[in-house]
Amino acid sequence: MWRRSVVSRFSSRISVSSSLPNPRLIPWSRELCAVNSFSQPPVSTESTAKLGITGVRSDANRVFATATAAATATATTGEISSRVAALAGLGHHYARCYWELSKAKLSMLVVATSGTGYILGTGNAAISFPGLCYTCAGTMMIAASANSLNQIFEISNDSKMKRTMLRPLPSGRISVPHAVAWATIAGASGACLLASKTNMLAAGLASANLVLYAFVYTPLKQLHPINTWVGAVVGAIPPLLGWAAASGQISYNSMILPAALYFWQIPHFMALAHLCRNDYAAGGYKMLSLFDPSGKRIAAVALRNCFYMIPLGFIAYDWGLTSSWFCLESTLLTLAIAATAFSFYRDRTMHKARKMFHASLLFLPVFMSGLLLHRVSNDNQQQLVEEAGLTNSVSGEVKTQRRKKRVAQPPVAYASAAPFPFLPAPSFYSP
Repeated sequence: MWRRSVVSRFSSRISVSSSLPNPRLIPWSRELCAVNSFSQPPVSTESTAKLGITGVRSDANRVFATATAAATATATTGEISSRVAALAGLGHHYARCYWELSKAKLSMLVVATSGTGYILGTGNAAISFPGLCYTCAGTMMIAASANSLNQIFEISNDSKMKRTMLRPLPSGRISVPHAVAWATIAGASGACLLASKTNMLAAGLASANLVLYAFVYTPLKQLHPINTWVGAVVGAIPPLLGWAAASGQISYNSMILPAALYFWQIPHFMALAHLCRNDYAAGGYKMLSLFDPSGKRIAAVALRNCFYMIPLGFIAYDWGLTSSWFCLESTLLTLAIAATAFSFYRDRTMHKARKMFHASLLFLPVFMSGLLLHRVSNDNQQQLVEEAGLTNSVSGEVKTQRRKKRVAQPPVAYASAAPFPFLPAPSFYSP
């Protein structure tokens, strides 16, 4: 009797505890119930039909599995799209930084001058479009590298100027090692491309121009106003590079467009220096405008270099590079920019300086377009000379005397107000 009563009490406790589980006695009971409620595998339709089960439970499991798979797919798709968006944003950020480091607009102007020199340097031969593309691409890489190195060396100066403080390096949008790597890769790639696809002369000119711009012109900006004339030499080399890439040599005709670029840059930079006088002073750059408060000196330098460009059209015709129409167009174009320089010389205001600056921006593309439009081959020039009856010995002697007389008067030797013994001064003798 006693044993039966004990057993009955124990069994009743078990039944009560099984119906109402005590969390203190079985702490994992809820987790176990949750696992048991979802751990049963879905029952197939055939098995439910054989066993006579309604299949409501299997439909619920199927709906739950479908919803779980859809949620997982949605989460995966959202994660992938967010990663793609992040990568796209990062790529856009660095592409923008590379664009600004390269000064892409200025680099494209350099590429245009190099391409013009390439077309002029082809002479009688047909223009090789692959060679032109390789020359432009290599020039673009070299220019991008030079401009990037320029900004790397001038981080502290750019951070003090309003128009440059938002560049990638002063604003901290890109690190200095990253910018150095970009400049190194771009410069090496451009030089290798020019050396392998054009010739070593073009690659040497490009590399020398990079060194001259980044390691000579850039430090000189903080030391002496002569930096403007050195920068003009840098700007005159790209068309010479293009000519060398096309012909493999440097001739007297190849100096016409570089001379025009050299003279053109002086009024262009003088106008810019006058407009940005305060910015250059804040950045610590030694421009000529800082030592000329009245602006009379820089206006005179700009006007003088405009006049130096007047004979270039006649020289291009005399050397057989263009037709006679280019003489007229070049003269009118040069007189137009000289008029703006003279206006600035008479009234040295910001408005007049900006007008001369805009005129200089218009001059260069029109001048290069005229060279390309009126260029003639050597065969055509010889045919014109023969038709004019200038092939007899008397005319030949006269032409020889004229050439000898012109040798003593090279205008390129008097290129600017600053003395430049290293500036190439080609003679007017054309073989």
